Amino acid sequence: MPPKSCKPTPPADLPARLRRVWRISHAGSLSRLRLLEEPIGAPGPTEVQLEIHAVGVNFADVFASLGLYSATPKGSFVPGLEAAGRVVAVGTQVTDWQVGDRAMVLTRFGGYASVINVPAITLWPIPDGWTDAEAAAYPVQALTAWYGLSVLGNAKANSVVLLQSAAGGVGIQALRALQRLGARPVAIVGRSSKRDWLIEEFGLHPTTVVLRGTGYGAALDQALRHYGASGFDLVFDAVYGDSFKAGFDRLAAEGRYVLYGAADFMHPGARPNLLKLLWGWLRRPRLDPLAMIAQNRGLLAFNLIWLWEQADRLPESMRATLALIPERPHIGARFEFAQALTAMQLLQAGETTGKLVLTLPASR
Repeated sequence: MPPKSCKPTPPADLPARLRRVWRISHAGSLSRLRLLEEPIGAPGPTEVQLEIHAVGVNFADVFASLGLYSATPKGSFVPGLEAAGRVVAVGTQVTDWQVGDRAMVLTRFGGYASVINVPAITLWPIPDGWTDAEAAAYPVQALTAWYGLSVLGNAKANSVVLLQSAAGGVGIQALRALQRLGARPVAIVGRSSKRDWLIEEFGLHPTTVVLRGTGYGAALDQALRHYGASGFDLVFDAVYGDSFKAGFDRLAAEGRYVLYGAADFMHPGARPNLLKLLWGWLRRPRLDPLAMIAQNRGLLAFNLIWLWEQADRLPESMRATLALIPERPHIGARFEFAQALTAMQLLQAGETTGKLVLTLPASR
């Protein structure tokens, strides 16, 4: 459920305040993003007003701004799916939160702001010892890893799992989840520097960290031989594109291919490259459902945005996620709030490792 914009005049004890937001007039180009000041009123009866100290940057923010995300709002909107900060006001029906509480929040857009009003059910306490930046970097990608691997993918001890974009925010959380489960990962990355980092950071065998590109299929076969496996029990993929078929063709019987994105359609630039998008769309992999019956394989796909439409499931989902992935997220880079566009462009270029976070100073 999207955060509400409160129009009524706020009560005397909570005057309207100005907030800073990154707002885009309409999707289609990153160049339309503007840093603005605008008023925000009191939270609604079931809402909490949160002063934001850190914001997580996600691929969905870029896709939405470019108009390539199916859930992109119509007209003007504020990007951002997750943030963390301090409660500064609560609605009349809210009993679980008090002014001064630290919280991380999932938002269906609206996160690129210094103050937000959000449904209380979308907040979660920041774990002890975590910074606001770590809290803001956690919800979207950790929930994605938990849901894709555990709920849809059925990953468990000794599962052989092909993990695309393994050095990204979701990938790192997924690697942590797989190690906790006792699964056997094959990590895929696009740059040799990321490969070296994963081997050192996670103690992975070099054979099981694979670069996309020439010889990709042969490298997957070598990784499977390393584990003594005939195929993958699970492929967890946010890239799609040319690497899809090699992974799908190597699924074991009862194997599951879980698709949660299409980063291969992402290209640098303020606007979408329509010709490249069309070419990629025409060349996209095709599957024969009848052949999948004989092969005993499955394809599952999801978009985490559905969780905001079933907000009553969020508290239990976050509890399960924190139980599977209790570690603090790896933050690859921090940017001041005014540098949001720079952070989004860096993420768009695929040059990042871990999570990007925007930071804001706390009010005095």
